[in-house]
Amino acid sequence: MDDIEDEISYIKGMHARNAHDPSAVCFATTVVGLEGLAAQEIESRLEGEVRRQLPGIVIFRVPELSRAMLRLRLVEDVFLLAWGSDSLTYRAVDLKQFAHWTAKEVPWPKLLQAHHQVHAKPKGKPTYHLVCQMHGKHAYRRLDALKALKRGMEGKFPSSWLPRDEDAAVEVWLIIHGKQALCGLRLSDKHMRHRTYKEAHRPASLRPVVAAAMVHLAQLHPVEIMLDPLCGAGTILAERLLMGRRSPVIGGDADRSALYAAYTNLRILIDEPMLVHWNATEMPLGKHAIPCLVTNLPFGRQIGDPNEIAAFYGELIEEFDRVLQPQGRAVILVDDPEALARAAWAHSWQQRDRVQIRLLGHPCYIMVWQKN
Repeated sequence: MDDIEDEISYIKGMHARNAHDPSAVCFATTVVGLEGLAAQEIESRLEGEVRRQLPGIVIFRVPELSRAMLRLRLVEDVFLLAWGSDSLTYRAVDLKQFAHWTAKEVPWPKLLQAHHQVHAKPKGKPTYHLVCQMHGKHAYRRLDALKALKRGMEGKFPSSWLPRDEDAAVEVWLIIHGKQALCGLRLSDKHMRHRTYKEAHRPASLRPVVAAAMVHLAQLHPVEIMLDPLCGAGTILAERLLMGRRSPVIGGDADRSALYAAYTNLRILIDEPMLVHWNATEMPLGKHAIPCLVTNLPFGRQIGDPNEIAAFYGELIEEFDRVLQPQGRAVILVDDPEALARAAWAHSWQQRDRVQIRLLGHPCYIMVWQKN
C-alpha cells in the first residue's frame, strides 16, 4: 500500500493530534471520465479538498460530514474511506491482504459513529450488507474477494446485527480496479445513482450522472430555455429541472413510448412537461428559437452502417443550426466524434470542450459546441 495508504495515515495522524476534528476522508464513484467534473463539484459544493483522482473515483476530505454529500449530482455513490491500495499483485496473495487490512487497519467503531452523523441509527435490529465490485483480470474471482472481505469483517459488527442483501442500514464495499482497491462504508443509497424520478425506464436509457454532467457543461442561466430534441425517457430534462424547477425545458422524440416514459418521470418534477412527438430533423420550432440544446444522439452501433450515421448526424446538425440562436450552445453525447465534428464544422460551429467517458465498456464523448 503506498499513495492511498499514505493518505489514510495522514488522516489518522491528524485525528490523533485532534480527536475532536470532525473532518473525514471519503471517496466518491462516478462514470469513468467524469472524475474532473466530480472533483470540481466536491470542491465547490462541499468545500472539500480533493486528494486524488482514480478511474471513476475521487478521493477527498471534507471539513465536516453532512447530508449535503448526498445531494451531489456528478457522483453516483459516496463512501467513508476505510483502507486503500495502489499495489495489488493480481495474485491470490491479495486476498490475504484484503482480510488483514479490513480486520486490522480500520477503526470501525469510529467509522460507524461518522456514518451516524449522516444517517440516524436504525430502529430495531440493524442490518448490514457486504459488497464487492471487481474490474480487470485477476487470479481470483469477485466471490473470492468478497469472502476475504467477510473474513476481515468478522466480529466488527455486534452479533445482534443481521445480514441483508437489499436495503441494509450499513453497507461495506470493496472496489477493485486493476492494481487499485478501495474499501469504504457507504453513505449514499440507490437513489443517488438512480435518482428518485426514474420511475419509467427505457432500454439504453442514459445514466443520470452523465445527463447531469452534460447539463453542467451547458452552463445554462436559471431561466434559459433548454431543448432536448431526442429526449428518450427524459433524463437530461430531469437533471436540468433538478437544477431549478422553474427552468424552462422542451423535449421531443419520434418514439411515442419514449415520450410516455419521459412524461411519467418528469411529472414528479413539474406539473405539465412540454413534450412533443416529432422528427428531430424537422422540428416545429422557429428559426433561432433556442439558446441551448443538450442531447444524446443514437450511437453508430444502434444504427449499424457508418455511412448512415454520418448522413443522419448531418441532417440533425442542419436542423439544430436552424433552431439555435446565434452563439447558441449544443452539448451532445456521441460515440463517433469525428462524424459529428464533420457535420458541425460544415456549419462553422466551434468546439468548446470534449470529455471522453466510458459507458458499458465503450468509449464515448460529451462534446460542447457553439454556433457562430
